[in-house]
Amino acid sequence: MIKNLHHLFLLFLLIIGCSSNKERIGKMNRLAESQSPYLLQHKNNPVDWYPWGNEAFQKAEKENKPIFLSIGYSTCHWCHVMEHESFEDEEVAKLMNDNFISIKVDREEMPEIDHLYMSVCQAMTGRGGWPLTIVMSPKKEPFFAGTYFPKTGRGNQPGMMELIPSLMNAWSNKQDDIQKTIKQVNEYLTSTNKTASGKSLEKDVINNAYENFVERYDNEHGGFGSAPKFPSPHNLIFLLRYYKSYGEKTALNMVTKTLEKMRLGGIFDHIGFGFHRYSTDQNWFLPHFEKMLYDQAMISMAYLEGFEATKNKKYADVVEEVFAYVLRDMTNEEGAFLSAEDADSEGEEGKFYIWKYEEIINILGTNEGEKFCEIFGIKKGGNFLDEATGQLMPDNIPYLRNEIEKFAQINELNKNELAKTLEEHRNKLFKSRKKRIHPLKDDKVLTDWNGLMIAAMAKGGRVLNNQKYTNAAINSADFILNNLIDGRGRLLKRYRVNSAGLQPHIDDYSFFIWGLLELYQATFDTRFLASALNFSEIMVEDFLDKKNGGFFIGPNNGEKLIVRAKDSYDGAIPSGNATAALNCIKLSKLTGDSKWEDIAFKTFKAFSSKISQAPSAHSFMLSAFMFGLESPKEVVIVAEQKDDRVKNEIIELQNEYNPHTVFIFKSMEENSELDLLAPWTKTHHTLEDKTTYFVCENFACKMPTTDIKTAIKSLK
Repeated sequence: MIKNLHHLFLLFLLIIGCSSNKERIGKMNRLAESQSPYLLQHKNNPVDWYPWGNEAFQKAEKENKPIFLSIGYSTCHWCHVMEHESFEDEEVAKLMNDNFISIKVDREEMPEIDHLYMSVCQAMTGRGGWPLTIVMSPKKEPFFAGTYFPKTGRGNQPGMMELIPSLMNAWSNKQDDIQKTIKQVNEYLTSTNKTASGKSLEKDVINNAYENFVERYDNEHGGFGSAPKFPSPHNLIFLLRYYKSYGEKTALNMVTKTLEKMRLGGIFDHIGFGFHRYSTDQNWFLPHFEKMLYDQAMISMAYLEGFEATKNKKYADVVEEVFAYVLRDMTNEEGAFLSAEDADSEGEEGKFYIWKYEEIINILGTNEGEKFCEIFGIKKGGNFLDEATGQLMPDNIPYLRNEIEKFAQINELNKNELAKTLEEHRNKLFKSRKKRIHPLKDDKVLTDWNGLMIAAMAKGGRVLNNQKYTNAAINSADFILNNLIDGRGRLLKRYRVNSAGLQPHIDDYSFFIWGLLELYQATFDTRFLASALNFSEIMVEDFLDKKNGGFFIGPNNGEKLIVRAKDSYDGAIPSGNATAALNCIKLSKLTGDSKWEDIAFKTFKAFSSKISQAPSAHSFMLSAFMFGLESPKEVVIVAEQKDDRVKNEIIELQNEYNPHTVFIFKSMEENSELDLLAPWTKTHHTLEDKTTYFVCENFACKMPTTDIKTAIKSLK
């Protein structure tokens, strides 16, 4: 079907033809009333943009005009380029306004729309990306798809001035061809979104995913595949858990090398901390400079699990650096986490982050500056090539040629003194960089991405024994609970400028529930477990496909599109279905209610065919499957009260890397709410008034013990 759709699209391109005209129009449009930073970026375009909504579709129907749908996000470099080249241009705007009803969508606010039309673009053209360009009927039925289009054509790529007249000629004169395309697109979308319950997953699919990662592994630079190279931390988490479950040392080695190489490369901001979006080359050197909240969250979790599995402190140090960046630059005054920072400033990608050799020398002095430049690969003539021209740029991207310890050893320096000196230099350069014009910050608060960061901060607070991170997770969770709940107790998607709104999607529920469960594991405050259960019940009511299993992207009362889509593949972040399945297994283990595990395993069955076809594209789903398959354990810790001694014993117990284990703390002073949430723990009491540990598997517990060493041994 995809092949046929692609061929039909190529035929359609041959059918359409060219023209142009000129006339100046006004510059204000309806997007000025939006809360989306991305839509607001386009409020002064001469294009007569509409936000997605009934007004636009009704006008298109009334005037018999096709819809020009443009989807992007505020920190997208090529979205900025297309805006400047095409949407700010009077001639292009005139053509668009005369012939289309034009709609702008922020993909971060409307992921179901983005998912559906991106799948059309990928099927039609063989590729995708943002900005996403769709031309469709007033009934939301696409017949043309692409990504970035300049004003005028370049080589074989048409520009807007050629494309629009061609499309309108087809709209007016070749409706039979358009309707044929629409019919095949609709059939494709219907077929690809069918998820009839399949066979149960078997352990073999986990091994197949592992073997696929082994085949794709880059032995020299870490990571998987070639350029561009994405961190994809959920893949690393899968491999760490595979190592833990099956003792496969190669899985661990792939992860540790990747974590180390990523931290050395230019994808990491060595001056201000945090990770850029991805590397445009194979060796993590030349980044695409935007910084996304979800990347900071997921990458932190991969490094945290790397630290748990190896006890190598350098992984914990990376987490501390990323959290420092998030708390400094990506957290608002109320404690909620902000969405992203742009790649561009002053109209140039990466300008904020790059350095000239002379700048470093001027700031640090000749001797120290030269040492810094040697360590961080900074050269007089620049250290990277312009992607467009292939010529050497006069600027530098800081990266570590070797780990600091190795550099110190080679040059016979004291590694601690060198690290201290370099930190002083970094601070000086950071203060200097702060004076530059900063990239745009997307300051909207998204429920789903905050959920990921809550999970990371809560896990970090627990694993690193740092209350600051736990508090940050609590503050964000409380912000969502206080500001992003509607009158029916449902989550809302986005908060900005004192206003909350937009319908939620499966990611909002699954990621926020994940954060709440991690907060419970970090604090044992039952209000977080209660909230996780409450939102899970709503998630099942509003999103679950009760017939075939799995969760729809949008809620029952959501946007009516051609089909109601589901998604199982991991992208830059884990799929909402995978995360929901993992949450359900954890809830089953925490509460003793088997219905949650049933929902998870029905989700696995719903997507089993897709998972079997592309196991490594479902790594987080398989992490959830491993949790349910590989002897998950429940640990109940019972004490008279949670004093400092008990807290320290819990930290010692949780210090082991046991990713398929949930922990429950029961205070004999305050246990009434826990008895309601996890009634299977009612019979668990202290022995001889001492802290008592119950290590259980499928709620069958070994003999309780008051000796923590015995409890740890049972877990191992």
